[in-house]
Amino acid sequence: MNKPECFKNPDFSLVLGGPLFQLLRRAHLTGDALELLRRRIVVISMLVWLPLLVLSALEGTALGGGTAIPFLFDVEVHIKFLGIIPLFIVAELVVHKRMRFVVKQFLERNLIAENDLPKFDAAIASAFRLRNSVLAEVLLIAFVYVVGVLIIWRHYTALAIPTTTWYATVSGGVSKLSLSGVWYGYVSVPLFQFLIMRWYFRFFIWTRFLAQVSRLDLSLVPTHPDHVGGLGFLSNTVFAFTPLVVAHGALLAGFIANRIFYVGASLPQFKIEIAVLVVFLLCLVLGPLLLFTPKLAEAKRTGNREYGTLAERYVREFDSKWLRGGAPPGEPLVGSGDIQSLADLNNSFEIVRTMGIAPITRDAVIRLAAAALIPIVPLALTMMPLEELLKKLLGILF
Repeated sequence: MNKPECFKNPDFSLVLGGPLFQLLRRAHLTGDALELLRRRIVVISMLVWLPLLVLSALEGTALGGGTAIPFLFDVEVHIKFLGIIPLFIVAELVVHKRMRFVVKQFLERNLIAENDLPKFDAAIASAFRLRNSVLAEVLLIAFVYVVGVLIIWRHYTALAIPTTTWYATVSGGVSKLSLSGVWYGYVSVPLFQFLIMRWYFRFFIWTRFLAQVSRLDLSLVPTHPDHVGGLGFLSNTVFAFTPLVVAHGALLAGFIANRIFYVGASLPQFKIEIAVLVVFLLCLVLGPLLLFTPKLAEAKRTGNREYGTLAERYVREFDSKWLRGGAPPGEPLVGSGDIQSLADLNNSFEIVRTMGIAPITRDAVIRLAAAALIPIVPLALTMMPLEELLKKLLGILF
């Protein structure tokens, strides 16, 4: 009898597939397991950033040239292409290494009922088909150019600026892209948007996979020490997305920095945007795990009922034996295993009572929120000198 596909391919990867991955392999920018990380970062980052430097220098807008924002002083652009894109690339390796054993955990912990193994196998195969889909990435490219570039970027971002910048000039109230602006708008920005949209598509694949698994007949154990029926390993998968969370924080930090330096804005003006970003990222990363809440809640209710019945029976028999004279004559109380069994039963019942209904830990929430805020923290220096900021921090800590 042939083994299911899940036993043939126990490593689950959201990133080892798709047309872009195959293109990078043929270009010798990656190996079968995402090797050549530095080469990939340098080539892709320089593809989107270096031509902008050269063209803006030739046009005289790299350092000034009568522009409101010279290229070398455009913080948002440098953060995007020299900071965030490398983080997107690093995230692929991190996600691959930290999430490749997820499928094994479901199987090794016997969480999938034997009659549902074919469905589990089908969920994996479906995730791999989406990950490898040529059509999906073609549609992402089309969306980036039609919506991201031709509509949003041209009409609401780039040419909506009323002053001359390194990538666009304003004459008679009409904005026109420079040569560097053409490369920026039709190569650099689309590639950046494609990479981020590709990650959102991977989140969709991950969410869809977990949704399919959550509908299976899961063998959850209410007394499991991880307090989530044996699904505690899923809470660790969220840390694989930390580089992506930092990248989103850096994206907002670059946007805010340009507004502070060139428009006269202040950091407190963006508190709503910062809060929305943190909530969005927590929902993006932790939200898929909530799909297991119905099954965990059901397991907790069942565990409370069953272990409550067992505890009732045991404590009544213990009471009858040791407090109502039911113990055999001469049986010593000291050394009896009954008391230890009562304590063990109490511990088991306490685990069931405190069982969580989502494989999400407080530590995960705090660390993800901190990762999103770390790139924004340095902007606090625009509000007060570094020395004063350090004094306030030391005052809070000590």
